[in-house]
This record gives sequence, structure tokens and C-alpha cells, in this order.
Amino acid sequence: MPLIEFREASVSYDGETVLAPLNVSFDEQRVGIIGSNGSGKSTTVRMINGLIEPTTGSVLYDGLSPTSQGKDVRKRVGFVFSDAESQIVMPRVSDDVAFSLRRFKLPRAEVQARVTAVLERFELSHLAENSPHTLSGGEKQMLALASVLVIEPDTVIADEPTTLLDLRNRRRIIRELMSLEQQLVVVTHDLDMLRDFDRVLVIDEGQLLYDGSPDDAIAFYIDRMDAKP
Repeated sequence: MPLIEFREASVSYDGETVLAPLNVSFDEQRVGIIGSNGSGKSTTVRMINGLIEPTTGSVLYDGLSPTSQGKDVRKRVGFVFSDAESQIVMPRVSDDVAFSLRRFKLPRAEVQARVTAVLERFELSHLAENSPHTLSGGEKQMLALASVLVIEPDTVIADEPTTLLDLRNRRRIIRELMSLEQQLVVVTHDLDMLRDFDRVLVIDEGQLLYDGSPDDAIAFYIDRMDAKP
């Protein structure tokens, strides 16, 4: 699996520290990140593919810098946002998936083959000509995942992928994520989702407070939340 390294990476805005220097690395297949709202979780994962640049320190993805080699990193790292609507860029479902492949400059036949295959995988083929904005919440999240997986990334980052979904669609997204062969990094408040992960990080108040097995990390996090006034 790819090696992701945070080397004293910190993030500050207008002089206020959002994430204290983070010094951790991981190459496990499934890594979860938990913490309260505004704790720095999303900031952490967005540094992996260069959506956010560290104010100090550095982040490396398999030896590549997302800051200076962002195009190369983003060919290997797919990012799924909690609000799938924010990832919609094209007027038709099939075009939205195909848009992800533009930077790869693939032959038209291969693009069509990949789009067709991924739409079938996520049961979206019958919606290929529809506007993505007319899809249900669950369908939009499936479209977001399809648009990421069509590039065949080595790593998939999902930032609170189940937050806006009902129980049925939440369970389906979890099944799809857990079936991936790629490295998976998930930011979530859904603690049950993480039980079979390899490793879980607890980030709270801008600091990495715990790094360990899912059961131990979740227990630490719950105890910390219960202790807060």
C-alpha cells in the first residue's frame, strides 16, 4: 500500500493554528480518522492530495509532494466529499464520470469503456443521460464514488461519506467502501464503520491524541468526549 507521511505538518489561518504539527505515517489498507467537529480531521486528509497546503512541515504521498507534484498525486489519490453535490461539474451523469478522466488523455474508446463499467458497478447505467442534480442523495454519493474510482486510484479518501445519507444508503456506501482493494482513508463520525479497519487516529482540538487499533482508539475517543463539560 502507498506510504503517507506527515512530517511536522501544521496548518494555520490568519495566525490561528488549525492543526498542530503532525508527525505520523501509515501504509495500512484501511485507516480511519475520528474527532469532534472542527478538530482538524478534514484539514489532515486534504493535505494528502494537495487541497490544503501545510503552513509548516511537509506531507508526502509515496515520496511525492502534494504541494509541488499535485498533478501526479491526484492521478493516484481519489477524494470523496461528504456533500456529493459539490463534486458535480457536468450536465449529464455519464459526462460527470468521464470528466474525471480528462487529465489522463485516454483514447475515447477506453474512456467510454471505463465509464460504462463503473456506472454498471454502481447501478447508475439507467441514469446515464440524466442530470446529476436530479438524483437522490444516495445516488449522488454513488456517482461521486464512481467518479473517483473510474480513474483507478491507488488510494481513496472519503471525508464523512455517510453524513447526509439515510440508513439504507449509508449501509450501501459502507459496503462499497469496505469492498475496495485500494488503500482507504476515511474521516467519519460513524464509529461502527471503523471496527474492521487496520488503524484509527484520533484528532481533536487540532492535535493527534491517539493512534492505534479501532477498538482502543474508539474507546479513547468516547472517554474523551464523555469527559468534556
